[in-house]
Amino acid sequence: MTRADTAFQITVQPSGRAFEAQAGDTILAAAIRAGVGLPYGCKDGACGSCKCKKLSGSVQHGEHQHKALSTGEEEAGFVLTCCAQPLTDVVLESRQVTDESAYPIKKLPVRVASLTRASHDVMQVRLQLPAADTFRYHAGQYIEFILRDGSRRAYSLANAPHTQEGAPAAELHIRHMPGGRFTDHVFGAMKEKEILRVEGPFGSFFLREDSDKPIVLLASGTGFAPIKAMIEHMQFKGITRPATLYWGGRRPADLYMHGWLQERVAEMPHLRYVPVVSDALPEDGWSGRTGFVHQAVLDDFADLSGHQVYACGAPIVVDSARAAYVDQRGLPADQFYADAFTSEADKHAG
Repeated sequence: MTRADTAFQITVQPSGRAFEAQAGDTILAAAIRAGVGLPYGCKDGACGSCKCKKLSGSVQHGEHQHKALSTGEEEAGFVLTCCAQPLTDVVLESRQVTDESAYPIKKLPVRVASLTRASHDVMQVRLQLPAADTFRYHAGQYIEFILRDGSRRAYSLANAPHTQEGAPAAELHIRHMPGGRFTDHVFGAMKEKEILRVEGPFGSFFLREDSDKPIVLLASGTGFAPIKAMIEHMQFKGITRPATLYWGGRRPADLYMHGWLQERVAEMPHLRYVPVVSDALPEDGWSGRTGFVHQAVLDDFADLSGHQVYACGAPIVVDSARAAYVDQRGLPADQFYADAFTSEADKHAG
């Protein structure tokens, strides 16, 4: 028997954390509201980041993509918390639940402070945040623009939290998706001083500072944005865990902050940087690593069993990395943290 007019208890093992979900709530929405840090990415049933095992109870899934949760996985008891509504009390297994309190999610007006072309199809957008309202987040999290029709677009914060002191601002790296309503505006009509509305912070992609394991950072394209925030945060906090960043682009120009990274490497003895280009042309004069960025990690590491991996970028890169590192290099599945950048087209694909 289900209870249509009351709340269901959701318990997460092995942490034992529990929260209530109202009838009609998704499990993830209720967790975010309760400050329980379940893993998630797109919140739209497209990326699979929130998938976890249901130990008991019953749920009903809303629309989602088969690649995020297959029929076989659903039959085996896996759920996507972003689109699963509880029909009874539910017990989930998720080892990535965070014990620290999540930062409050806020809606804020923001003003466009500057627009800077980082490459032919990447815009660095700097947003001025309200000075009177402290906006707190973890390096690696994202915010969502709330458009006039209520639709949303998500972008990672590319600056670390400590940079908020003095003049609160958010740095975003926005890639132009021709025909995309929002990015066409960013690359066309958007002007400085324009007012927009955002909400955040969202996402479970941030550095786990309770570990001393060496780190592999993996970025494709503008997936570098949250990694940049993590590197700034590590430098500010004096975190000396060995970290290797692999950043992949089609052409050298896609590595749009190559110089910035070389400066960080000179200042941070524990940071290595491996740029990887997949489609270099002779006129690029590229003499560095080539091929797929996730493969470069496989080439360099025979064993990842003692590492943590933080991967961000195109879903194909993130999914390929997760499968290969866990299956072929011994990476524990719960030490792979990811944020797959799902576009609006990805979310509405079949």
